[in-house]
Amino acid sequence: MSGNAKDRLLKRINDRSARIGVVGLGYVGLPLMLDFSEAGFPALGFDIDLRKVDLLNAGKSYFVHIPDSRVAAATERDMGATTQYSRAREMDVMILCLPTPLNRDRGPDLSYVIDSLEGILPFLHPCQLICLESTTYPGTTEEEIKPRIESTGLMVGDDVFLVYSPEREDPGNRQFSMSNTPKVIGGTTPACLELGSALYASITERVVPVSSTKAAEMTKLLENIYRAVNIGLINEMKVVAERMGIDIWEVIDAAATKPYGFTPFYPGPGYGGHCIPIDPFYLTWKARTYGIETRLIEVAGDINTAMPAWVVDKTADALHALGKKLEGSRVLVLGVAYKKNVDDVRESPGIKILQTLKDRGAEACYSDPFVPLLRRMREHDLKLTSVEVDAELLSRVDCAIVATDHDAFDYAFIQTHAKLIIDTRGRYRGNFENVVNC
Repeated sequence: MSGNAKDRLLKRINDRSARIGVVGLGYVGLPLMLDFSEAGFPALGFDIDLRKVDLLNAGKSYFVHIPDSRVAAATERDMGATTQYSRAREMDVMILCLPTPLNRDRGPDLSYVIDSLEGILPFLHPCQLICLESTTYPGTTEEEIKPRIESTGLMVGDDVFLVYSPEREDPGNRQFSMSNTPKVIGGTTPACLELGSALYASITERVVPVSSTKAAEMTKLLENIYRAVNIGLINEMKVVAERMGIDIWEVIDAAATKPYGFTPFYPGPGYGGHCIPIDPFYLTWKARTYGIETRLIEVAGDINTAMPAWVVDKTADALHALGKKLEGSRVLVLGVAYKKNVDDVRESPGIKILQTLKDRGAEACYSDPFVPLLRRMREHDLKLTSVEVDAELLSRVDCAIVATDHDAFDYAFIQTHAKLIIDTRGRYRGNFENVVNC
């Protein structure tokens, strides 16, 4: 049946009549569903969050970097959302875009992926393509996804087709989107790879096929480990340079003039987002099953994880120099999203700074134009809402920490009115009496 099923599905993909289902409508799933809709495919999103489903069906977005107009246009075409896994039976393609966090022991937590897969299993049918995009360890598609699909009696590569294609979504990036970012893909069989490549070629300029799903899974980990290790390196260099009285930003600018062999990375208060702080430990966990210790990855993780506490220590030192203690001081954290100009607070160092300040007795508040309130998270429940940055607030607080350098902040105004600024992002270059570069 393989050739017949593959050819029928390939035809639907090529003429864009294939019905695309996207499971998980977060920072990866929603943009992907919109891309397929804009390419002419009928698309349906699946999510257990009824709020998201209702907003999308009403033509509204829940992310600041995705305008309502884009969602409304897609909804008018043929895009919808549902909480009902049973509608998977209507789909020709099912794409899983689900969180893959760490458990308390820094091991992989695949529960979101497995639970959602189990939800759609009863409704899978022949002539269907299943894609996993969630970042995970090499072997997940073969060891966890394929056996569960085949437990239904459907044979992968014959009745249904299975691929792994890691997401490359960078929220808020105006230069690179799905259309101009190459898409890596690995298939369980050659027929799977052919179908998956055809599918993604419909929404991106370049598809990069690799030899297996394991190679595709490892590719994604390498991309993020590269960033994590280099962020750890530059953060360690920042600490050393600060102790030596050297401006690390000047050093980076000078090094970046080298036209080969150097890529600039920039220090900060740690790292955040769902990928960079999490993904390296997926490889670390898997490597241990082969008897291998990934020492460099783990050291980089330790450096980056320690940075928020280092920022708070520097804040305490700066306050002490002014004759004040951290305990009881009023501290404003500017920005709690993990990167500028987005509303994503997952693993954000700004959140960790805010929590550490409160734990150490400071009267901490925050301002973030993209995060009006802090909802309960797995490790934090701060119960705070964003405050407006004005002259009265800045004169009242003892210190302001630039944790996320949103473009919406008026940095000149803040510098004029704040008593003390701890700058973790290099926004204040030069000599300012009330600025401590951290």
